[in-house]
Amino acid sequence: MRYREGQEVDPNNPYPESTQMMLEMAYWMSIPVGLVLLWMAIKGRVMWLKVWSVGLMALGVGILINEYFDLLDL
Repeated sequence: MRYREGQEVDPNNPYPESTQMMLEMAYWMSIPVGLVLLWMAIKGRVMWLKVWSVGLMALGVGILINEYFDLLDL
């Protein structure tokens, strides 16, 4: 993103609102996608897909919890 000359960047909100909304949507979408992948992995007995889908859901939920409670300053 470009800023006008002399315009200061807000350190508390470095991303525009639309970018933040897209990131949050991706985090929320990781939960149902992870559930579908987990179901497919259980049905097809594929161990690596089980691990990957559980990790996807765990990271998505972890990031959403971090954003809600502002635990880490990322």
